[in-house]
Formats: sequence, C-alpha cells, structure tokens
Amino acid sequence: MAWRFDREAVQGLRLISPTFAYVLVMLAAPLLMVITFSFWTQDYLTIDMTPTLDNYREAWTKPIYQVLMWRSLKISLIVTAVTVILAFPIAYFLSFHVQKRKALWLFLITVPFWTSYLLRVFLWKVILGYNGVFNTTLMGLGFIEEPLTFILYNLNAVVITLAHAWAPFAILPIFVALEKIDRSLLEAATDLGDSPMRRFFRITLPLAMPGIVASTLIVLIPTVGDFITPRLVGGTDGLMISNMIQIQFGKANNAPLGAALAVSAMVVIGLISAAIFFGGKKLGGRVR
Repeated sequence: MAWRFDREAVQGLRLISPTFAYVLVMLAAPLLMVITFSFWTQDYLTIDMTPTLDNYREAWTKPIYQVLMWRSLKISLIVTAVTVILAFPIAYFLSFHVQKRKALWLFLITVPFWTSYLLRVFLWKVILGYNGVFNTTLMGLGFIEEPLTFILYNLNAVVITLAHAWAPFAILPIFVALEKIDRSLLEAATDLGDSPMRRFFRITLPLAMPGIVASTLIVLIPTVGDFITPRLVGGTDGLMISNMIQIQFGKANNAPLGAALAVSAMVVIGLISAAIFFGGKKLGGRVR
C-alpha cells in the first residue's frame, strides 16, 4: 500500500513539476528580484547592494507618493464597486431569466476581448473627448451649450474606462456562482411565505457571495497596477502609483525606489484583498 502511495505521489509530482517550475521561474523569481531590489539604492548608474530601508521610508513619507497611493486605492475601489454593482444584475438576468441561448449571451459578453485593450482605451478617449461623440451628441440634442470638460483627463475618465474594460471579468464569476444555487432552496423559501426581496437577501445573495468576492478581487487587484489607462485618459489628476513606478524604472533610473513603491502597493492591496476575502466568506455563510 505504501509503495502504491509513493508511486502515485511520484506520478503526481511529475504532472505538476513543469507547471510548478514555470511558476517558480516566471513569477516567484521576478517577485523575489523586485523585493531584493527594494532594499538597495541606486545613484543613477551605480547600484549599492547594501541593505537599507531608505526606499521604503521615502515611499511612505514623501507626500507625492502618499497622494498617488491614496488616489490609486480610491480609483480601484470605485472601479471595483461600480463594476461589480453593474455586473450583478446582468449575471442575475442571465442565470435566472434567460432560458434559451444562454451560451450566446455569454459569448456576446466576451465580444470586447476581440479588440486590444489599448484600442479600447483609445476609443474611450475619442468618446469622452472635448469634441468627442458624447459631447457632440449632447450638444446636438440641445442638453448642453458647450462641451463638458470633467469627463476626460481626470479621475472620472479613468473610472469609466477601467469599469468598461473589466466588466466581463466581473460578470462571469458572479454568473457561475448564481448558476450553482440550488433552485429548490428558492422554491422552499417561496412556499414558506418569503417575499422575492427577502428571498434574495436570505438565500441568493449569500450563496452568490463567492462569485461576488471573486469578481471584486479580479477587478481590484489589476486596476491598482494599471498604468496605460491613467496615462492616456487620466491627465495629471488621474495618474496613479503605477505611473510613478514606471517613471522610477524608466526616466528616473531609480529601480530600487520603484521596487519599494511596487512592494508597498502589493502589501497594501494584499491586506485589502485579504479583508475582502474573509469578510465575503463570513457573509457567505449567513444563509438563514
């Protein structure tokens, strides 16, 4: 029996070892390199490998980095909230009200992926521009007399663009969670006299919580590190910590400070993600 177990264990290791090696080389090694870099210092071309916390001290105390970090968290949280709130009704409709051609509806949700992410950002720039589609339409209908200026090159443009870009990623996990709900539970609640609203909050929402948490994390974590969207549609008021990290690794030629900013952002978003995960897990168990 022990020999058989050892043999199965060896076969299992052979199956996972290529994937494990790939993850180790492509994910763990670069991450370890970034963490190591964050404790060094760089004088433009010369790197001093003496361990120091100066980079972290600067990252956490300098006002500009504090502003960018707080703005990044605010944008990411707003984008996540907007995306998940808008995604839930769509997923709910697909799961509970679409009986035929459900696969077609899911296929249509993935249509935005047919174009590149960069192209979609540029399209939003055209839509929200001073003489863009949105302003031209409103002016043509007589709702406004001059183009709106608060919808581009600021935080609002970043939120709108990111929410659109990540909407499909939020819809699909919620849809999967809703599909797993046993419909007999809802029927039983109806037979016991629960109203649709009460049935939703007592059964549907708690059982859908794993999908909501998954959608939240899928949207929250990448948006903090997005630097393309803030660069193209954010202007000076929409820049995020990721743009500063890019500058430190590029023009400023200060990789250690950029690494410290990246690690700091990872730690902060990791703590927030852990709180969301355990909070959602706790709420998901409250099916009464």
